[in-house]
Amino acid sequence: MVFAPGEKPGSEPEEVKLQKASKQIVQNAILQAVQQVSQESRQSGDRARGSHGSLQLGVGELTKKHEKK
Repeated sequence: MVFAPGEKPGSEPEEVKLQKASKQIVQNAILQAVQQVSQESRQSGDRARGSHGSLQLGVGELTKKHEKK
């Protein structure tokens, strides 16, 4: 097995590290978008009804269904 410069036996290959980082970035972006939509929905509902509506979202549910096992 050939290792890239600076890579030690037993350490994760750079590609695996990049895949994990990419996955984390996508999950964070999805979470931020869901939170923003939830906040905007609450704000628009408060203005329209003059009351506090709530929107329950299962954080993490969106990404769990699409994860590869």
